[in-house]
Amino acid sequence: MKILVPIKRVVDANVKVRVLADHTGVDLNNVKMAMNPFCEIAIEEAVRLKEKGLANEIIAITVGDEKSQEQLRTAMALGADRSIWIEQGGAIEPLAIAKLLKAVVDKETPDLIILGKQSIDGDNNQVGQMLAAMCDMPQGTFAFNLEIAEGRAIVSREVDGGEQIVSLSLPAVVTTDLRLNEPRYAKLPDIMKAKKKPLEHLTAQALGINITSSLTLLSVNEPPARAAGVLVASTEELVNKLRHEARVIQ
Repeated sequence: MKILVPIKRVVDANVKVRVLADHTGVDLNNVKMAMNPFCEIAIEEAVRLKEKGLANEIIAITVGDEKSQEQLRTAMALGADRSIWIEQGGAIEPLAIAKLLKAVVDKETPDLIILGKQSIDGDNNQVGQMLAAMCDMPQGTFAFNLEIAEGRAIVSREVDGGEQIVSLSLPAVVTTDLRLNEPRYAKLPDIMKAKKKPLEHLTAQALGINITSSLTLLSVNEPPARAAGVLVASTEELVNKLRHEARVIQ
């Protein structure tokens, strides 16, 4: 079984994000970057399936600038066999990413696509669903458990009412939730070996995909500062503030 794992380069989850003075985006100067946490979970799950003998090849793929190769090397150090870098500078919307991934899926014909349910920068939660629709594949989103048996993927997923189990015929798309696994750390020998693993370079033009954005970014602003709490003397005063100041009750 061949597994394709899309990943993304994002600002490290421990870094406090700052908005540029002109409000045109987020300040990325001298900011630590890392692999999206949900993507780490996707890579880990693919590696575990290979360790169980259920997969024979793992391909990591990303869309981004030249520095995105760092995250591909990290993915290969964690266990991916090879990687694909689709070069694209600047921001790119989820629909365009899904189109690029679809072109690679047509080329590689993977049996399973595992990716994070969302990235921590855009928080769109769209690429997995869009990709599944474009590829006409069944999908299991928000997976906290994944089993492969008899040519099917059994996905336990988070839903508003609790948990849901779906059985998907392969090939399929699975997006990962936090409870799926605990990602491992790359060992130094594996990091050195990753430098010799193949990394294929592609472009949107070479894939024949038009990635012209249909969205225009107007402004980026920090969320408003949280107001300090207040103490009230009675239940009547609390109800009055909720009704007339917060306007959350009638």
